[in-house]
Amino acid sequence: MDTPTSIPPMPEPDASSRSRADRAAAARLERERRHQLAKRLAQPYEGLATRSMLHAAGLTRGQVRSQIEHGAWRAVGRHTLDVTGVELTGRAAWWLALWESGRSAALDGISALQAAGLTGWDEPVVHVSVANGAHVRPLVGVRHHRPRILGRVIESELRRTAPEVAVLRAAQWARSDQAAATVVAMAVQQRLLPGAALMECWGQVQASKRRGLLTEVIGDVCDGAHSLSELDFARLCRARGLPGPTRQALRTGAGGRVYLDVLWEELGVHVEIQGAHHNQGLAGVEDALRSNNLQIDNDVKVTLHIPVLGLRLRPDAFLDQVERAINAAIGRPAA
Repeated sequence: MDTPTSIPPMPEPDASSRSRADRAAAARLERERRHQLAKRLAQPYEGLATRSMLHAAGLTRGQVRSQIEHGAWRAVGRHTLDVTGVELTGRAAWWLALWESGRSAALDGISALQAAGLTGWDEPVVHVSVANGAHVRPLVGVRHHRPRILGRVIESELRRTAPEVAVLRAAQWARSDQAAATVVAMAVQQRLLPGAALMECWGQVQASKRRGLLTEVIGDVCDGAHSLSELDFARLCRARGLPGPTRQALRTGAGGRVYLDVLWEELGVHVEIQGAHHNQGLAGVEDALRSNNLQIDNDVKVTLHIPVLGLRLRPDAFLDQVERAINAAIGRPAA
């Protein structure tokens, strides 16, 4: 990091020739000089600076202490100062967590994904991984982790684990299975990493408390070989005592031949199992057009859309809907 050229201190005239007002004015000017210097240093870091940065720019420990005592700056950590009155959220919170956690520290899990551009996720704490033997003081709003191997790290700007490492850790640290599946899907759908990189990294993980779930979810999201199929859905229906559907039924739509994922032909009940690709680009638009045409031009009376992740995480809720649709088509009250 380049240190900006220091602003030279104000020349000090002979003390005997200055009045008390002159000395006070000179002190104010000197404090303003220090403040402007600190603001320049802190600008790339959301208004925060470390004591070592200020010392390297020419300020003494006494001068830094004076600025704090006069209320111009505030200490927000052992090493970190707020020189502009910032709110310690977002990037400011990440810089603070890194600087206060030592040289081995790296943003990890959901915090590393957010630093890489993940949107739509609210996390109450900053996740930081440190070396196993590092001595780290507890920090309010920061959760420290000590992975056996840190994994690939992005060194530029905010130090963070690479997305394929961060998403797997975020999923394993998540509060629930649903949260774990959601963060995996969001990271891939927002193109923070390619699916192939995620599957390769997952193949190298030796231990996970959510191995079964994540193997299925990663396969679903990345359209891998383990993605839940229509055959799996038919088995779930049979386990519920529902009649067996016709699978991959052929229909003719406005755009030509259309294959339906799951159809109870005699009842006119149609289920679409929506994989990860349905959330990308214009796939949702095309799905809606196809579904509408089928119900207008063919013998499909009702279409249920079931995201594959929803079927993984809340199968009973979706199968309840399928059962209600079948019972309604048969003409009997729902169970």
